[in-house]
Amino acid sequence: MKEYEIVMGLEVHVELATNSKLFCSCSAKFGADANEHVCPACAGMPGMLPIANKRAVELGIAASIVTNSEITPVISFDKKNYFYPDLSCGYQITQLYAPICRNGRVEIETSKGKKDITLKQIHIEEDAGKLVHSHGVSLVDYNRCSVPLVEIVSNPDFRSAEEVLAYLEKLRALLSFAGVSDCKMQEGSMRCDVNLSVREKGTTAFGVRTEMKNMNSFSAIERAIEYEAQRHIDALETGCEELVQETRRWDDNAGKSFSMRNKENATDYRYFPDCDIMPIVVTDEWIEKVRATLPESAHDKYARMTGELSISEVDAKIITKSKRLCDIFDALMAHGLPVKDVVTWIVTELLSLDIGENKSYDDIEIDCDKLASLISMTNKKVINRTVAKKILALVYTDNVDPETYVKENNLGMVSDTGAIEAIIAQLIAENPNSVKEYKEGNAKVFTFFVGKTMKQTAGKADPTVVREILARMLDEA
Repeated sequence: MKEYEIVMGLEVHVELATNSKLFCSCSAKFGADANEHVCPACAGMPGMLPIANKRAVELGIAASIVTNSEITPVISFDKKNYFYPDLSCGYQITQLYAPICRNGRVEIETSKGKKDITLKQIHIEEDAGKLVHSHGVSLVDYNRCSVPLVEIVSNPDFRSAEEVLAYLEKLRALLSFAGVSDCKMQEGSMRCDVNLSVREKGTTAFGVRTEMKNMNSFSAIERAIEYEAQRHIDALETGCEELVQETRRWDDNAGKSFSMRNKENATDYRYFPDCDIMPIVVTDEWIEKVRATLPESAHDKYARMTGELSISEVDAKIITKSKRLCDIFDALMAHGLPVKDVVTWIVTELLSLDIGENKSYDDIEIDCDKLASLISMTNKKVINRTVAKKILALVYTDNVDPETYVKENNLGMVSDTGAIEAIIAQLIAENPNSVKEYKEGNAKVFTFFVGKTMKQTAGKADPTVVREILARMLDEA
């Protein structure tokens, strides 16, 4: 039985975090009604000249810096010609001859250790529109036309789905922490095309390459790689089908890929320089200015958390996996809360909430001032932990104010030890058999009495005080 090796290269499209589009002033924000953010320029009307978005170029520089790439001193834009309904003018403005950068490197870590993934180039380009297929008709939404992207093109360095996912995770962290993009796959601001071939182990020639599109989650990418690799191996082993260079669409529901069209070559696109956009000089001073504005990276934040703040590696890894969680962490720390409490409330309590289907940690939206207030009230024993957890869910879903909610619903902690002693005395009197079992060494009975006491106080008593009083009164009974 022959052994085969998977060879993959990735093209990752990342939407840049600009307010306006790449070559016009239309909004680039996600979520608008169909064709709401469209003007004659991004709709491809004749005579409308493009004007390059300086902020998009700066974000391209930032992407180049965090991927250890060689920035091109003078960049230019080119026209990539193809006809498709989502491209109204018949060409896409992109970069071929002088992209923003080349020869980058991203270090990943898998179960087999560390590995460098090398990048061929990163180029800035405009997005195309979106086709909507429904009820037998196809509609076009041009909102996404001219939204600025960077396309990050790797060399064929990947040999497993694990490496691909590790790279995408690392890329998402690098770019989101640098403020280049929010990298939300479910909103299309990070998309990945996988170029895959299979060859016999020990050989160096590349096999027939196919490109897979339409993958909007890490799980879909992993399944697509496994399916397509096996399809190639089966074709090579059995001759059941002829492999051809083509673009394929991944159907996650069917768990299969389907042929879309033969794979184009660069000559098919008839690239030529866009004479309407002047070349842009990227000076060393401009690069250093962008570098100076870059926020703390995930790697540096992790080092600070585990070193300076003595946070466990496990907790630090969870928090630094998401820029949003890091932002929440920093916001809570700014309130002067103890580090241990901040970490516990994020990792244990906040992440236990139902954040919604197809949502990630980066989608968590919560008022950090109110969360800090809730933590402070718990630390000061204004409310107990049980009540605090219930209020946390309401802060997240309904943005309630913790202090107001506690007052209006009389949820303040019961601190009257005399009242707690009276409740426990009554429970002891009503449950003599349970007291006897406790005396005989049945520890579960203690939990029974704690639960009954908390129920009598509507969950508002301090559990620590309840346990202390209960232990004393059971011993004295």
